[in-house]
Amino acid sequence: MDKFETLTGIAAPMPLVNIDTDMIIPKQFLKTIKREGLGVNLFDEMRYDDNGNEIPDFVLNKPQYREAEILVAGDNFGCGSSREHAPWALKDFGIKAIVAPSYADIFYNNCFKNGILPIVLPSEEVDILMKDAEKGQNARMTVDLEAQTVTSSDGQVFSFEVDSFKKHCLLEGLDDIGLTLAKVDAIDSFESQASQSRPWV
Repeated sequence: MDKFETLTGIAAPMPLVNIDTDMIIPKQFLKTIKREGLGVNLFDEMRYDDNGNEIPDFVLNKPQYREAEILVAGDNFGCGSSREHAPWALKDFGIKAIVAPSYADIFYNNCFKNGILPIVLPSEEVDILMKDAEKGQNARMTVDLEAQTVTSSDGQVFSFEVDSFKKHCLLEGLDDIGLTLAKVDAIDSFESQASQSRPWV
């Protein structure tokens, strides 16, 4: 998993509440266990018409937001089923941070495990950043995980809270496997001692 330290990028505005995981990645795309390739189907039912053509008015289809790395959204983002494919699709598209007033718990935790930073801010601050995102590709925001701040394109700074362990994992690029591998020497030592003391196991 890539380290997350500081991100400066285009923010796409999605002023919708209760964006659920089926909206993020519809159920028909859950057949794969690979984390790559899902970005093309991110928000599939909102991005494409019945013939598979892009819907021009959808935010991520607009030229100024095709390279968005930050998503500014409404309350209860990621609700619905607990599918991990939702953060996979966001990450594969290029989204590295989300700003919203609240998230569904399972989705929130899955983001950290997949290298995405879900930022919680009060609704009034999200509204300010939403308006900033509406300016398009020239209005780039900066997310500083170490400092725990989001800076708008015009220099307004908003501070956010994040669990210290989750912050450490993102800064170091550690997912669950990475955390385990960081203890590989201790694991090898334990297994060696265990095999000597309990050779029958």
